[in-house]
Amino acid sequence: MGMSRFLFTSESVTEGHPDKVADQISDAVLDAIIKDDKGARVACETLVSTGMAIVAGEITTKTYVHIPDIVRSTIKDIGYSNSSMGFDWETCAVITAIDEQSPDIALGVNETASHEQGAGDQGLMFGYACCDTEEYMPMPIIFAHRLVKRLTDVRKNKVLDFLRPDGKSQVTIEYIDRIPRRVDSVVIAAQHKPDAKDSTIKEGIIEEVIKKIIPAELMDDKTTIYVNSTGRFVVGGPRADTGVTGRKIIVDTYGGHGSHGGGAFSGKDPSKMDRSASYMARYVAKNLVAAGLADRMEVQLAYSIGVAKPVSVMIDTEGTSKISPDRIAEIVMEVFDMRPRAIIEKLNLLRPIYRKTACYGHFGRLEDDFTWERLDMVDEIRKRAGI
Repeated sequence: MGMSRFLFTSESVTEGHPDKVADQISDAVLDAIIKDDKGARVACETLVSTGMAIVAGEITTKTYVHIPDIVRSTIKDIGYSNSSMGFDWETCAVITAIDEQSPDIALGVNETASHEQGAGDQGLMFGYACCDTEEYMPMPIIFAHRLVKRLTDVRKNKVLDFLRPDGKSQVTIEYIDRIPRRVDSVVIAAQHKPDAKDSTIKEGIIEEVIKKIIPAELMDDKTTIYVNSTGRFVVGGPRADTGVTGRKIIVDTYGGHGSHGGGAFSGKDPSKMDRSASYMARYVAKNLVAAGLADRMEVQLAYSIGVAKPVSVMIDTEGTSKISPDRIAEIVMEVFDMRPRAIIEKLNLLRPIYRKTACYGHFGRLEDDFTWERLDMVDEIRKRAGI
């Protein structure tokens, strides 16, 4: 058989992208509440547009937070500080529309006398891991995230002082026999000040962003680089596009690798399985791959509202398993407790850690707060697998 060749592309966006502004506001509100009230129920949605931010949702809590202050502080941190951008932290209108969580939902989610906590909703969630990178993530999304993080860093540090907050990246990787071999193309869209010259922008981004992130050995004379392909990117952020919480779910996860159950993460407390079960599924998949049971692993969890145990657990190794897939499934059920309360306790999710997850990906991050990235179950898995 001949070699299998294909290209795979993933994208990411900066923290100044309108949808990510919305995600960060929603998670900043969640953090402020969960810091003082670990039993709070939060479902916080944000919409940002020219000159305004709307925060709506269902929140039940014993604490008080001043949402407009949180909104403005978040926008300021991101870098929208000038009214000429059409959106800035000082002058934007902030509108709130908050209700309490439905008592019908609370009936199924609140802990019972037997300390069982039901799932906050029905739904299906996926986790994925592979051997592309040391983070056990697909290579295209890892590089896409690193590029936009670098784009933000050189803006905030004034290395490239012509940049503004909005921006995107896209990375295409060539795979040969399912192994990432080279970078085929890099696309950067970077918002900039109106007086910046095209040549200055392109040279600055290639030298200070792309070459600092993409290893030289992965690029060759066939690698194509696109910087601001339309020529100009002055009008950006919420002035150019309305941003809404939960519209970058592929950026947030695996860049198109694996499957997605459709539920977004930001603005949701850990009783919402869209978030906590997705983190758990990643934790399971990553530990299984790191233990050497497969080169690629997808885990699906599914729940019914008010019921603690998942209604189904599925693993798919895409034909790369080193032991029987049935035995891998058995090991998962033996080693991991996938009930909502167990997930929250295992991953220590009742902490104000969510604002930092709201940009540059929820997975493949090695900071301590990303507990679902830990590899602390590898030895136990190997022991049970007999390897």
